[in-house]
Amino acid sequence: MHVELLYHTPDPERAIATAARLCYAPVGAAELMETMPPERVESVLSTIMGSGHFSTLEHASYTFAVDGVSRALTHQLVRHRIASFNQQSQRYVKFTNGLETVKPGSIAADPEASRVFDEAVEAAIAAYERLIEAGIPAEDARYLLPNAAETKIVITMNVRELLHFFELRCCNRAQWEIRELAHRMLELARPTAPFIFVDAGAPCVHGECPEGKMTCGNPYPRVTRA
Repeated sequence: MHVELLYHTPDPERAIATAARLCYAPVGAAELMETMPPERVESVLSTIMGSGHFSTLEHASYTFAVDGVSRALTHQLVRHRIASFNQQSQRYVKFTNGLETVKPGSIAADPEASRVFDEAVEAAIAAYERLIEAGIPAEDARYLLPNAAETKIVITMNVRELLHFFELRCCNRAQWEIRELAHRMLELARPTAPFIFVDAGAPCVHGECPEGKMTCGNPYPRVTRA
């Protein structure tokens, strides 16, 4: 898995604080963006995060490029509806020079399970290639490709949705592959807006676990704002 932060709103914390402060300021947003002192930016952000007035977080967004993940992961990912996605198409891209796959660790650690997995994947890919050679359109031949097939995807989320994504997918109960993706995205996002993302992640980072009887029983370390 490779995750890269392609782009984000410049100075996202100042942009968010400007949008929030505008509601109560006699001057315009452009002037606020230029003149608000750093301590005022942090004060406004503290109010936003403490009060739950998260609509202002939607004024900053992040775009990530993700390679080497499975279709099983992206089927979960696109359930996050307040986001934009562009994924490598199995309809238009022909995988006739080999198709990479993602093998779960539980299978890779078991020699017999790994053999069964490899045989099934190889058979599916071989059948796919035979259909392509027979002139079957890629959009139809792709029905044979497994959930393990590697794919590439571009993801754009605003900060509000990112925090929600991290809350759900950084949790120990999230599926392992999307959990790894969420943690890598958080690692890239946090340095760009350290105040906003300081306690981003699973709910147990900043509060109580909401999973009830389904709790993993192994919460992440708590984070306290400076």
